Amino acid sequence: GHCRLLCKPSALAQHLVRSLGRSAALRRGRWPWPCWPQLQMLWQLLQPPEPEPLVARELLQLPDAGLVALDWLVGPGGAVGGGGGISSPVLLLIPNAAGKVTAGLLQLGLQALERGFIPVIFNRRGHNGCPLTTPRLQPFGDPGDLREAVTYLRCRHPSASLLAVSEGSGSGLLLAYLGESGSSSRLAAAACLSPIFRGRDWFEAGMPWLYEWPLLLHLKQGLSRYAGALAEVVDMDRLLGSRSLRELEETLFCRTRSRPTSWESYWERNEPLRDADEAAVPVLCLCSADDPVRGPPGRSLPRELFHSSPYFFLLLTPHGGHCGFPRRGPGRCWAHEAVLEYFRAMAEFLRTEERRKGLPRPR
Repeated sequence: GHCRLLCKPSALAQHLVRSLGRSAALRRGRWPWPCWPQLQMLWQLLQPPEPEPLVARELLQLPDAGLVALDWLVGPGGAVGGGGGISSPVLLLIPNAAGKVTAGLLQLGLQALERGFIPVIFNRRGHNGCPLTTPRLQPFGDPGDLREAVTYLRCRHPSASLLAVSEGSGSGLLLAYLGESGSSSRLAAAACLSPIFRGRDWFEAGMPWLYEWPLLLHLKQGLSRYAGALAEVVDMDRLLGSRSLRELEETLFCRTRSRPTSWESYWERNEPLRDADEAAVPVLCLCSADDPVRGPPGRSLPRELFHSSPYFFLLLTPHGGHCGFPRRGPGRCWAHEAVLEYFRAMAEFLRTEERRKGLPRPR
């Protein structure tokens, strides 16, 4: 299907090439207008999931009394995703950095639910209706809250494989977590749909106004709900008057009243790939060369990482837009099936390796 897999040669890479090569997701009817990435993206954003899923929300209190929300997808029979079988894999879904749970992410969760996964959506502090109980939001690449959520999921489902998939700018959080945690991440595998690899460059370059202004408006609407609490730590007039994503990010996390810091220092702590060499979990990054949000592939794709690390795999397609990857027929997004096929292939490879080496399954 004109896709290329960029990776370091290994037994796992060969197995992944064979599995994805057999996948029908990469060969079915494609989008009839491949040269219109903007239309591909809008098609996915404007199409509601079918059927509209129900969720059961669970609030998780953090050590500093902050809250994050875990939304378990509910099946058609009314069963909560968290009540699945003991061996059912748990799939953690991470929305973009603005906290927008898109129709595409919900579609992926529904497909995973149909295939026996236990899907759960991670909502950051103050995002998607999650109460903001402390005057603190989560920086772009700070994985502290995600680490607490992963620890909780591991305690709740100790025998299940834990997987994670992120969408768009939310991948900065997942990539930072994998790098900081290394072999202690508790994840079996991860995937990123249209990830933003270089956070600082992305904010400084800016996006086309067609995408930046709606995203900026969405963020301001969410922040305005907590204007009273946030006024203690940031200049709300400056924040709500921001004219770019960079200005909003800098006001929210650098120009604070209590701990001001520089833009350079902020990205030293929050760049998604700052500890990428320490990652020890297989990660599939599915990207499109014509992604209008991430930017030109020459400066936005860290190809050297995929050639040097045995854990990073880049599935690069010439057309697909940003988190779009549309096709004809049911499902609408072929990337979702590719990600689920990747998780199936990873589980198969790990079982084969355990049998070959005679290793007991980890408890």
